[in-house]
Amino acid sequence: MIVTMEHINMLDKADELSQLILQSEVMHEYRVASNALENDEEAQSLIKAFTHIKEHYDDVQRFGHYHPDFREIMQNVRSTKRKMDMNHFVASFKLAERNLQRFLDDVSECIARSVSEQVMVPKEGLALTDGGCASGSCGTGGSCGCKAS
Repeated sequence: MIVTMEHINMLDKADELSQLILQSEVMHEYRVASNALENDEEAQSLIKAFTHIKEHYDDVQRFGHYHPDFREIMQNVRSTKRKMDMNHFVASFKLAERNLQRFLDDVSECIARSVSEQVMVPKEGLALTDGGCASGSCGTGGSCGCKAS
């Protein structure tokens, strides 16, 4: 591929856009929430406890209901996750992370739509909206919830 001034200009514009994203309020909120989460001892111990019980859960999942500790592990996973999710710093981080993901999805969609309406735009939270799959025509006849064309 031959690099032209047009390519260089596009790369410069992409760098400018990434700097704007890094300086955005959404990114600032994400960093604040991430730092607060990392520095909170209670949140970190809850995360470690959940990670530990999740490892046991993965082992139990291989055998499902037939594993002798299935019920106990499932209850422990749910209660540990609930405790972790109820922590203020974990909840704040998850919200900030979700907001940043939406922001990046919106930027990606804006760029893609400026090229063509037919460009497929993968979106993390698309399954939670009325869009369904990224392409809108996944071949399942809309059974996945997409708007099959």
